[in-house]
Amino acid sequence: MPQRTLDRSAPLIAPSMLKCDFADLDGEISRLEAAGARTLHWDVMDGHFVPNLSYGAMLIASARKRTNLFFDAHLMVAEPGAYLDDFVQAGCDAVTVHVEAVSEPFAILQRIRAAGVLAGVAINPKTPVERIADVLPQCDVVLVMSVEPGFGGQKFLPEVLPKVRQLRGMVSPKTAISIDGGIGPATIQEAARSGANWFVTGSAIFDQSDYAAALREMENLVKNS
Repeated sequence: MPQRTLDRSAPLIAPSMLKCDFADLDGEISRLEAAGARTLHWDVMDGHFVPNLSYGAMLIASARKRTNLFFDAHLMVAEPGAYLDDFVQAGCDAVTVHVEAVSEPFAILQRIRAAGVLAGVAINPKTPVERIADVLPQCDVVLVMSVEPGFGGQKFLPEVLPKVRQLRGMVSPKTAISIDGGIGPATIQEAARSGANWFVTGSAIFDQSDYAAALREMENLVKNS
């Protein structure tokens, strides 16, 4: 079991580190901790599965030494199985892979769970829920992309919300349904009403001067949705 745990059935705002100031990573982590963040979401991109590069396990391992926050790794990479052990050893507490990137999602989800971390599967906006129906019992987290993966700051795609509603009726209450892309004050309530309870958000936090106020605003919007 992970050393750091979260209640997967409870609402969670997950700051996406893709939008942080990497020249001051230590400071950003400290500010997020002081603001009340409970997790850091790490978007890993390889330039193959998505047309962008971000960072790898070495950076996450370095950040792990600076905080005990829950680390949620989202692997947007073409061969996640080849790198899985690196991210587990780097201190990630949850690892999510894209169903579009793996030929045997059941096998890799089993590997993630066997490593003692939470296992997640992600689907792109155009991928139907049926593609992951068989592996949902192996998932601790299901991540619905509400933008095309690869870049931060994109506009939210409301057409993915029926998939969120469909998934909420298919999974255990203990399974987190995460949504990632364009999530902020204008979109988070609609996502919550549809059944999402983990909300990955980048610009809505990192573009603000007061991280605590940004987190509180979105937490209150979810609470009142």
